[in-house]
Amino acid sequence: MVNYLDPAFASLTDPIRRGIVRLLSQRPHRAGELYAEFDVSKPAISRHLRILRENGLVEERRIAADGRGRMYVLRTEPLEVASGWLDEVSRAWQAQLDAFKEYVEGGSA
Repeated sequence: MVNYLDPAFASLTDPIRRGIVRLLSQRPHRAGELYAEFDVSKPAISRHLRILRENGLVEERRIAADGRGRMYVLRTEPLEVASGWLDEVSRAWQAQLDAFKEYVEGGSA
């Protein structure tokens, strides 16, 4: 299995990249559509998209009808791996909290 966990979390540390992921979770977007959503320069959005691509969260596709146009698509597998890891940690944490609650309430020593 490919290790998506570290790259996924590293990619999501920036609020603009999280915003791009949120937009792409709704549907694929052209680069221009993404640029229009944020109050930063086009080169800044391009850098964020490059980081997301390099970390496997986003895929870039050329638009056949427009040789220069690009469509950005969210890759869900890295996010599913991260979500699974968070679920696992959450279940373990909840089990510890439940055991502590039982101990405090005098259920076991």
